[in-house]
Amino acid sequence: PIAEIDYERSLLFMAFGAIYLGGFQYLYQVQVFKRLFDVDAFTSQSWEEKIKDIPGLQALGAQTLLDLFVLTLIYLPTFYIFKAGVFSGSMDPSVWASSGIDSYTHNFAKDEFDLIRVWLPADLICFSIPMYLRLPVRHVVSFVWTAYLSFSRGGH
Repeated sequence: PIAEIDYERSLLFMAFGAIYLGGFQYLYQVQVFKRLFDVDAFTSQSWEEKIKDIPGLQALGAQTLLDLFVLTLIYLPTFYIFKAGVFSGSMDPSVWASSGIDSYTHNFAKDEFDLIRVWLPADLICFSIPMYLRLPVRHVVSFVWTAYLSFSRGGH
């Protein structure tokens, strides 16, 4: 029923999705990665060609490692800061940052284990498919991941 919708959590997902997924991911996974890696050459190949393309596989590995680094050091703290901004009851951004970073450090080991289990294989797929599919596929995985992270860390 509509009365049971958690509007605060919905606001969190909306704001986080627009800023992080809609803006930041496009910037770094399309614009930055296209400058750092020859993504079009690798992603336009058949799977048979990709398996034989050693420089392309090395770039795939580098993109995956870079993304896991970004997820660990940018995504997770940002997620917890957004969550604190919605649920802390404070309008002070320093409280959001402090509470968010506390949650990030408290949950780090479990989050990092889960992050690698989900994002390592997801990244290998996302960075192997054509660029026009990269973000749509990523957003589906991100939605499920963010929902899992939110629900597994408790409501507020």
